[in-house]
Amino acid sequence: MTQDRILVLDFGGQYNQLIARRVRECNVYCEVVPYKKAMQRIREVTPQGIIFTGGPNSVYDPQSPQIDPEVFSMGIPILGICYGCQLIAHNLGGRVTAATDSSAREYGKTETYFDTNCRLFRGLPEKSVTWMSHGDYMEKVPDGFRLAAHSDACPTVAICDESRGLYGVQFHPEVNHTAYGAAMIHNFLYEVCGVHGDWTMRDFCKETIASLRETIGEKGRVLLALSGGVDSSVLAALLGEAIGHRLTCVFVDHGLMRLDEGDEVEAAFAKWDVNFVRVNAEDRFLGKLAGVEDPQTKRKIIGAEFGYVFRDEADRFGITQEDFLAQGTIYPDVIESGEGDADVIKSHHNRLLPPQVIARFKGVLEPLRLLFKDEVRELGRELGLPEYLVSRQPFPGPGLAIRILGDVTKEKADTLRQADFIFRDEVAKAGLEKQMSQYFAVLTNARSVGVMGDGRTYGYTIALRSVTTTDFMTADWTRIPYEVLDRVSVRIVNEVPHINRIVYDITSKPPATVEWE
Repeated sequence: MTQDRILVLDFGGQYNQLIARRVRECNVYCEVVPYKKAMQRIREVTPQGIIFTGGPNSVYDPQSPQIDPEVFSMGIPILGICYGCQLIAHNLGGRVTAATDSSAREYGKTETYFDTNCRLFRGLPEKSVTWMSHGDYMEKVPDGFRLAAHSDACPTVAICDESRGLYGVQFHPEVNHTAYGAAMIHNFLYEVCGVHGDWTMRDFCKETIASLRETIGEKGRVLLALSGGVDSSVLAALLGEAIGHRLTCVFVDHGLMRLDEGDEVEAAFAKWDVNFVRVNAEDRFLGKLAGVEDPQTKRKIIGAEFGYVFRDEADRFGITQEDFLAQGTIYPDVIESGEGDADVIKSHHNRLLPPQVIARFKGVLEPLRLLFKDEVRELGRELGLPEYLVSRQPFPGPGLAIRILGDVTKEKADTLRQADFIFRDEVAKAGLEKQMSQYFAVLTNARSVGVMGDGRTYGYTIALRSVTTTDFMTADWTRIPYEVLDRVSVRIVNEVPHINRIVYDITSKPPATVEWE
């Protein structure tokens, strides 16, 4: 383990692990620690710096997450972000209050002015764009602090007490929408905390393999929930390095895969030296989903049914209660599912295992749960996986069920499979795949009047979705050339029955999510 260590204290924000990811991008080891366990961990490891995350609460609410004021007198540099900034002010004699429409309430991209004499902003432009998301603001700055940034609406965008190494910003430097956010975090780490920057993904790989071996033991076995996607494939390679043939990979084909995808996954893993099992469970899953329209209910049903399938397969292969279940859960799955004090955005299927399924195993292994998609890809390359597998486009565990709005049927799934294939086919022909992080079709529940062959139609609307992103916590919609969209539209309405209208989703994340459900 490297000497440098940064602790990110989790106060329930949506971007908490994104902060940690930015720290890791600077080649510095970090951990995300729940605020309730913060002081214990700080005393154990004496970190080089601490970052307070954002959160959905108001610091002046008696029920809001708090921190022991002792942390401010320990001589450890602290950077507070959004709620974390307000927490610093609240604890050290400042005053935080709700902003009114006419004062300092800010959301979205905001032009911000910086005091570049502050070490946090040293070497940066005096004016640039930041990403704001706060309804409270610092009405009074604590004694000993000075203002280090402001916007047209808010005079207290950033504060600092450089003699004590305390800094706070109202905006989110961790998101890509803040133009120089990564540089600000780099300044905090190197200019304020004095780190050396000697941590790499190779370190993470070695440490994780060693940790898995210790956890699983010399005789323990693991059943891996394998989807064939990037995350579970990388986890298969990681576990293979750790325990070899004691790993069994179970691929559940729930009938909601993309066109020919089940066969492609089976063919790909037939080349691997692993215990691979394919379970064809289309009837089982579609039967459970019959008549269900609510997206969260769909996710819960699918997540639970996956668990039951894994339990049945564990029984079939003699995997005991002393063995483990492993999942390729990554951080966006965790945070959107509402871990800790974070709000639930949408529950991901691999966070919805029934308690009786979890009890069937000694434990559930999720060694990728602190990584983002691009970090998982980097880990895959470190493990020597082929590029075609590492670069594969993400596909959600619930599959087409969350791309079919309303109830799910085999007929709708077949319709969407065809439309989605046409979209992906035309993107490939145009050579645009590497410019898009994720792209797919959605079968909406909207029907509208059209005309085909001089006759009236009343068909469904297909929505096309494509985003570019690095972390999947924030994303921009892709500017696909009109001629490509035109070819996609013409082909879908001509080749796919019951579709008479195509629309393109031009919403970024936030406010939308990547998937529609």
